[in-house]
Amino acid sequence: MQHWYHIFPKNTGLSLYVWLIFCILPFYFIFRSSQLIEIVFGIVMIVLFFVSYRLSFLSKGKGGLVYICVGLEMVISMVMTLLFGYIYFSLFLAFFIGKIQSKAGFISLYVIHLVTTLAAISYGFVTQTDGFLTQLPFLLISLIGIILFPVNMFNRMKREKLEGELEIANKRISELMVLEERQRIARDLHDTLGQKLSLIGLKSELASKLLHTKPNASLEELTDIHHTARTALKEVRDLVSDMRGTSLAEEFIRVKQILKVANIDSHTEGVESFRQSDSMIENVLSMCLKEAVTNVVKHSQAKHCMISILESEEFIELKVQDDGIGLVQGVKHIGNGLKGMKERLEFVNGTLDISSSAEGTTLRIHIPNVIKQRNQEEPV
Repeated sequence: MQHWYHIFPKNTGLSLYVWLIFCILPFYFIFRSSQLIEIVFGIVMIVLFFVSYRLSFLSKGKGGLVYICVGLEMVISMVMTLLFGYIYFSLFLAFFIGKIQSKAGFISLYVIHLVTTLAAISYGFVTQTDGFLTQLPFLLISLIGIILFPVNMFNRMKREKLEGELEIANKRISELMVLEERQRIARDLHDTLGQKLSLIGLKSELASKLLHTKPNASLEELTDIHHTARTALKEVRDLVSDMRGTSLAEEFIRVKQILKVANIDSHTEGVESFRQSDSMIENVLSMCLKEAVTNVVKHSQAKHCMISILESEEFIELKVQDDGIGLVQGVKHIGNGLKGMKERLEFVNGTLDISSSAEGTTLRIHIPNVIKQRNQEEPV
């Protein structure tokens, strides 16, 4: 929502206070007149100009309303110049004309405004020579502004529009790249697992039929199922390893930097001794660690954060502990993040446990280390 002061031009090289002076000055020029009717008429013109100028901004440089308002403002500017020697409304107009989005409309209004302003100043020099001579330096500066402001503003608006379109295009390209990557992963998984899962299904059905009639043949089928499943698991691991993942050691470095920027003291334990060779588990832990630290920075108001990781033959435990305000006040904001963490952990049979108190929050991630145990077996 725009405030009233947004009618003042921005990025023109002039301070807001200068534009305020330009708004107050017309009253000075008006009150120099000794006749009451001229004073009243001048005040009406000032109010009418700013009402029209505000309507011009509300039109956002589009439609017929903007041309009606700018035309009325040009007339008021000429009247103020001819009757009171005040030409500085033309600077407001010069700025706004540059916001006209139509090139034909911009050129037309630019030429008309420049010609009418020059004509009004020329006539003013003839009829009010002394008054115009006293403000000659300001008149010259205003003329330069009338010439340059519209062109500069029009080019800037055009550049901002192109930058906005470029940003939208880049965002769309990123979305398409993500979609393409998902489709590639889906194709790879289908090619890798589809045939073997179908084979496992057929052999399982055959083994169940042979179980009572031909136990030895059934046992052979079950052995084939076991080998096929292990081969499929190995191919999935190779596929995941080829995907771009996040190293947990690198993620520890990044989250420590994030905590430092947020003025939160951090301490880590067990990072140097962590040697997880399975990229799937490491990626899940990295993403969960990033989400956990993000919640600490955004919602905890903590001063200290301790991150530890413990690995054994049976499990891996990642713990993030802070001394902040807990989850009672921030749980609504971080619910989606916790949900995403749980979904990732389910993929590796992991669990998430959160305990919160007045002394802070502790988040524990527990993952069975069965994949590491399998990696220690003989390769297929």
